[in-house]
Amino acid sequence: MKKYIIYIGILVIGLLLGSILFGNSSSSSENHDHELTEIKSEQWTCSMHPQILQSEPGTCPICGMDLIPASTSKDGLALNQFKMTTKAMALANIETAVIGKKVNGIGGLVLSGKIRENEKSMAIQTAHFGGRIEKLYINSVGEKVSNGQLLALIYSPELVTAQSELLTALSVKNTQPDLYLAVRNKLKLWKLSENQINKIETSKKLITNFPVYANVSGIVTMKMVEQGNHVKEGAPLLKIANLNTVWAEFDAYEKQLSAIKKGDEIIITTNANPSKSMISKVSFIDPILNTTTRTVTVRAQLNNKNGNLKPGMFVNGEIKTLNKSSKNDVITIPKTAVLWTGKRSVVYLKIHGEQPVFEMREVTLGNVVGDSYEILNGLLENDEIVVNGTFTVDAAAQLKGKKSMMNKAGGTVMTGHDHGGSQPTTSQPQKENITNTSISITDNGKKALLPLYEEYLVMKDALTQDKFGAAQKSGSSILKILENIDMSIFKGASHDFWMKQSNIIKNALEHVMHYKKIEEIRNSFQQVSNAMISLTSSFKPFDKLLYVQHCPMADNNKGADWLSLSKEIKNPYFGNAMLSCGEVISTMQ
Repeated sequence: MKKYIIYIGILVIGLLLGSILFGNSSSSSENHDHELTEIKSEQWTCSMHPQILQSEPGTCPICGMDLIPASTSKDGLALNQFKMTTKAMALANIETAVIGKKVNGIGGLVLSGKIRENEKSMAIQTAHFGGRIEKLYINSVGEKVSNGQLLALIYSPELVTAQSELLTALSVKNTQPDLYLAVRNKLKLWKLSENQINKIETSKKLITNFPVYANVSGIVTMKMVEQGNHVKEGAPLLKIANLNTVWAEFDAYEKQLSAIKKGDEIIITTNANPSKSMISKVSFIDPILNTTTRTVTVRAQLNNKNGNLKPGMFVNGEIKTLNKSSKNDVITIPKTAVLWTGKRSVVYLKIHGEQPVFEMREVTLGNVVGDSYEILNGLLENDEIVVNGTFTVDAAAQLKGKKSMMNKAGGTVMTGHDHGGSQPTTSQPQKENITNTSISITDNGKKALLPLYEEYLVMKDALTQDKFGAAQKSGSSILKILENIDMSIFKGASHDFWMKQSNIIKNALEHVMHYKKIEEIRNSFQQVSNAMISLTSSFKPFDKLLYVQHCPMADNNKGADWLSLSKEIKNPYFGNAMLSCGEVISTMQ
């Protein structure tokens, strides 16, 4: 019996040893196999172009950057994907839409411009002889003149002498007819009429003050002399424009030119009367690109016999186009879906699943077609993208350390806000807190920002004076200034901060030329001011003392700030209605 107990004990011990030895070997083998599987399945991607996936390291075929591991998170998401709850999306008013190709669709290419005089119908009234203006019958710019109308009386010593020569030649007309004709023709060269010459011969009296008559009919647009001035032969007196026809001149960006052809029909509306439209055709496309604004002038001619179109008026033109910019069908997305970061344009792609998953995607934009952009690269038909609340989704990406508009490489972004880990609850850009954190920039960087500050202050002054047109023009100028600032002069943290603030300004003013009310410009100006205050606080590029002023009643009693060179309060959010409403809350330099 004792012997059997010993055998059983040896058997149990053997089983235990086998389990330990072979069990560990199996586990080790499984782990080893798992590691091999992970190594074999590892893929590499580009931080700038996440659509690039390769099975081995190398460089991006698009931008040439080194590829990085395309790792996944614990919840199965790719490197730059992140989730948002359905509740957070509802609170932030985030909307998505499935995009598709625009098949032979008619789109409207919207351009902004001004009314100008028709240069072909303009004339310069000149003095045909030198002398002193004894009487000027045109008192101001804007007066109407008719062909043959008396404009001025000029005393001309040369004409007095020429008349004496005519009377002398008249006495020898029969004996020296050639001399007589030569003197008579000399007076004709000075634009004296046959009747005037005959009157001199008949009366035998010298005319001291000679009349100047209008050569054309039109409106006096420039007065170049005053009564009593001495003028030389050929000197300009008046500039006269026939405004029966005028030009509507528009600025077209170079990427829009492929969709515009001479002869295209264009529908034109004025800011003065937006409900009335006029139909014309593109009559001229400037062959030379403006290297400062990167635009080309596009012109159409309009009938103006009723005089309603005034030179200087702002106008909008819409060109109907059958996708002429592309032989193939194109993808279009709403402008609200796109975030700009200098030369980069990004959208947020929604990945289908039980819980919404988002990922940033860089795109290449084509022409502006109405309220949409053509997409040349970066998206495919049936992709679902964020079309409302894009800023909010981008903010969520930044908080989660994912690739975002301002952080193209991913990672945690320090913004100066205390988000407390919560999701934003509005689709509008949030107001920047004024911080004392200084980010150093070069002297070239400060110099590049000066035109931006100068134009911002011009816009502020226009709003304080309730000047809609001037504020609108200044807002458009700010956009052009931003386009001309070289982003490469900002490095590191200053680059990221500049891109963030400049994009706030761009998005705030993107549609400024289409606004119909000054209140719309003031709403945009609030976002521009927040960004300008943040730039001043961090970069300190302006060498003059700036006052940060605050109106507690602006923005529906939420309050709004602005920058001013003067301590005196002149409120841009209410203008003359409440010009002195506000206070100085800080100074910056």
